[in-house]
Amino acid sequence: MPDRDPSTVTGRYESGLGLARTGRYFEAHEAFEDAWRNCDREERDFFQGLVHVVVSSYQAGRGRPVAAERQREKALRRLAPYTPAHRGLDLTVLVAALERAEADPREHLVEADAQPPVAVEEEEEAEHDEDRA
Repeated sequence: MPDRDPSTVTGRYESGLGLARTGRYFEAHEAFEDAWRNCDREERDFFQGLVHVVVSSYQAGRGRPVAAERQREKALRRLAPYTPAHRGLDLTVLVAALERAEADPREHLVEADAQPPVAVEEEEEAEHDEDRA
């Protein structure tokens, strides 16, 4: 078996997240599958779980609820052991969304320690306060 390339795994994982967050589920599935094929044994279920997440959403978008449900169930089984977070991904949030059978995972593919975005008004107010100082 060839040596695993951690940079390929990381690059394809990050690419998959970006694609999934924009709703490009088929392309995300391909990226996560590349990461899965190149990762160490300990992470295989994690990447396969992400494949199942995006394939579930892809199938739901194609009007195939039975196929989407099967993929959702597989995703839950594979991802649950990695909670609360793995590779920075907040799996507690993602798994909860899967348990609720939400068809669109985009907002749940977030970093575990992500800071909420600052509202534009708050940012402008801070800049205005700095100008007055």
